[in-house]
Amino acid sequence: MSDDQTETAVEHEAPVKDAKPVKKARPPFLPWFLVILLLAAIAWIGWRTYGPNRMGDPIGTTLVSFEKQNRLVVFTAEFAPVVASKDSRFFGALQSRQIAVIPARVDYSVDLSKMDRSRLSWNAETQTMDVRLPALELSKPNLDEARAKYMREGLWITRDAEDDLSRNNTQIAEREALDSARSPALMELARASARAAVQQNIAVPLAAAGYRGITVEVSFDGDTPRKPGSPAKAATKAAEKTSTR
Repeated sequence: MSDDQTETAVEHEAPVKDAKPVKKARPPFLPWFLVILLLAAIAWIGWRTYGPNRMGDPIGTTLVSFEKQNRLVVFTAEFAPVVASKDSRFFGALQSRQIAVIPARVDYSVDLSKMDRSRLSWNAETQTMDVRLPALELSKPNLDEARAKYMREGLWITRDAEDDLSRNNTQIAEREALDSARSPALMELARASARAAVQQNIAVPLAAAGYRGITVEVSFDGDTPRKPGSPAKAATKAAEKTSTR
């Protein structure tokens, strides 16, 4: 290769060796934009947590908590009624008798689908929510015939007679279980359990919405108004402590 050609090659390569990467200028406002965005996010979180709109309508908040469950089982009672029935066939020639002990369970529930604004009252001055529930409803007795015990008497008990005796005893056991479940003592226990459950179901979402230190008074259709200072306040306080743990 000639000297002239070598010099020409060097002249072409020199600009490549001396070239430096060009850095793009970063907009001077970008760091401030990020800081402003961060401050706006913090302000939004604080507003959502402590802002005035966080303290929404307490009645609306309560109704939303009721919508999550249409029926609330508040109490369950178990019984073991002892029942007996007789059967007569062939003009009284065949007499039979069956004694049965059939375990039964009855559920006490509140139909929350009936709850609307007319059943709720909020006193902002005393921070008290008054709730009027529908009357308690009792379920059909659930008989556990797999654990039932039978004792039969008779010289000869036909298959039809045995079926009739068992069917009659089942009907009697259902009636006796319902009668026992309607006793004043059990009804009061179920109502007390319903009050405590509803108080907690209301106090927890209201506390989350910013209403703390409230009182929830629960009554049923037909009840007289509860007096101030009733046990409802203590139950509400306990539910509120549970929600803050």
